Amino acid sequence: MSTETKSALKTTEFFVYIAAVVAVLIASMVVGTEEGHRDYFRADTAWLYIVILTVGYMISRGLAKSGSRDHYDGS
Repeated sequence: MSTETKSALKTTEFFVYIAAVVAVLIASMVVGTEEGHRDYFRADTAWLYIVILTVGYMISRGLAKSGSRDHYDGS
């Protein structure tokens, strides 16, 4: 018996996705307004990038699930 693919928590793209989301949030927090300059990386832009990352992650998981098999061990 086999499952369709590995659990999402066992894949490297999950951890890369989490790291990228955290990096976007940190960058958005660090890049802010300074005296005489506007905010170049506003919160709405950061959330747009996170949505794009999420869609990319979901597409990569969908491609990974299409036709790959992982041994089923019952847990």
